[in-house]
Amino acid sequence: MRFPDDFRWGAATSAYQIEGAAKEDGRGASIWDTFSHTPGRTRNGDTGDVAADHYHRWANDLDLMKDLGLRSYRFSISWPRVQADGTGKANQRGLDFYRRLVDGLHERGIEPMATLFHWDLPQALQDVGGWENRDVAYRFADYAAAVFEALGTAVPDWLTINEPKTVVQNGYLGGHHAPGLRDPDAAYLVAHHLQLAHGLAVRALRAESDARIGPALNLHPCYPADDRPETATATRLYDGYENRLYLDSILRGAYPQDVLDDLGPRSRMVRGIRDGDLAVISSPVDLLAVQYYTPYYVTTGGDTEKRWPTSEAFWQQIFPEGMFDLLTRITRDYGPIPLTITENGLPCPDELGADGAVSDPGRIEFLRDHFAAAHRAIEAGVPLESYHVWSLMDNFEWAEGYDQRWGLVYVDYPTQRRILKRSAHWYRGVIKDNTV
Repeated sequence: MRFPDDFRWGAATSAYQIEGAAKEDGRGASIWDTFSHTPGRTRNGDTGDVAADHYHRWANDLDLMKDLGLRSYRFSISWPRVQADGTGKANQRGLDFYRRLVDGLHERGIEPMATLFHWDLPQALQDVGGWENRDVAYRFADYAAAVFEALGTAVPDWLTINEPKTVVQNGYLGGHHAPGLRDPDAAYLVAHHLQLAHGLAVRALRAESDARIGPALNLHPCYPADDRPETATATRLYDGYENRLYLDSILRGAYPQDVLDDLGPRSRMVRGIRDGDLAVISSPVDLLAVQYYTPYYVTTGGDTEKRWPTSEAFWQQIFPEGMFDLLTRITRDYGPIPLTITENGLPCPDELGADGAVSDPGRIEFLRDHFAAAHRAIEAGVPLESYHVWSLMDNFEWAEGYDQRWGLVYVDYPTQRRILKRSAHWYRGVIKDNTV
């Protein structure tokens, strides 16, 4: 299966998961610093204080990317590294780090794709209400403008908010991600303010640059668990919360009515929508970043059930066909907007062998099957431009700490030594031949 000649193969990371240097060069505290340092919040009490030490080892990490043949690298910028308290004058030392990173990518022939927000909200903004506070969306636009001004067209593709749904569901419904709340009424007000922040950032970029910009959404194909009409209705609503809440507002300028009706007129989200908000949220975007990990099978009662084998991440069902269904659905329902896969991957029980190698055949099989599904989607007319494997390297996996390894590159945390896994060597061949 040969991919288009201009297809870009890449890998992805995020700032808090790999950078470390949590208190260096003017970086302020984020909600993930606070959350991970709170006893009982993360597995083994792990934190991102050091992580993969990418802040100090970035040049060698870029050399690894070049060795793999990556054409694109999707990373995130740490808001508290740029603005320690989320407001005011930008921290030049923080901006300089990202400038070095971007320049280093160009020197190695790798195209940068930068994400403005990958969950590390400055703690100072959480202290004034976080994403429940509408003003934080405007502070995000100010931050975005400062980053755009500093990096300019050196970054051709920008992503605004990474997985707003995960912030809503894990940070405000389940409470197992920062800020660790369980408040359903707050959760969907947060969803609206995240969408508003996205739109404001799009407008900020338009004032500074002709680079491309879009959101990064984790989307899940939703299937009815049986063929009863009531199950189809429940699945439609589930899809509304999982997918259409974010897709419709950005690409159609309206929230799905079934979701608004289900939330009810007294919900904080519905009451928080102001005139003009949807026009901002639906400011035209140039691309849509898609992150696919798992399908959902929805029951008549609106619960979900598992149909496929799961990975070491209990929530992840391995179903490559869902990739094809998701990509073709987006193109069918929302038109031919350029798409990029910005996350897709698998945690494996990776261990460093006596021979110094790391064998991860399960990851190779997983990626091969998902690449094949993406290829089928392209053949079906989906305008898919690039594919970024999650993740470039092992890292801090949020509440799971360092127990789960998602990387193509093994990180020996005591020494910070990097070892290419078998999957990395295989992926190098895929990239070189542009063929699966």
